[in-house]
Amino acid sequence: MQEYKRKLAAIFSSDVAGYSRLMGDDEAATVKTLTVYREVMFSLIGQHRGRVVDSPGDNLLAEFASVVDAAQCGVAVQKEIQSRNSSLHENRRMYFRIGINLGDVIEEGERIYGDGVNIAARLEALADPGGICISKTAFDQILL
Repeated sequence: MQEYKRKLAAIFSSDVAGYSRLMGDDEAATVKTLTVYREVMFSLIGQHRGRVVDSPGDNLLAEFASVVDAAQCGVAVQKEIQSRNSSLHENRRMYFRIGINLGDVIEEGERIYGDGVNIAARLEALADPGGICISKTAFDQILL
């Protein structure tokens, strides 16, 4: 039986609200905007001491050692995306939903798995477009 490395991590999960509509309207413009916005997110995640784990399609999964760093990164991402959206036509704007959870994960190479990741993804789906949904476990660790 294989032993897995377990650890506690702050998980940041995001996707684009209305991504299918955006792709249906104009695939090339959507991919162009998404590429720029992902570069912004990758940079902000690095600046907040996080690590991008995976980024398929419009999704992005990152991990942080600190839930405070993850939350501050989420706020920075939403502010920067909001600023950049102002230069786009209203029907081309991208609004990210972000879920943040603090939980146990299994680490296998560069990938992570487990309830910590699954809960962050469920929270992301509950977030308002342009918003952040944080689990109670994560919230309890953030000093207001």
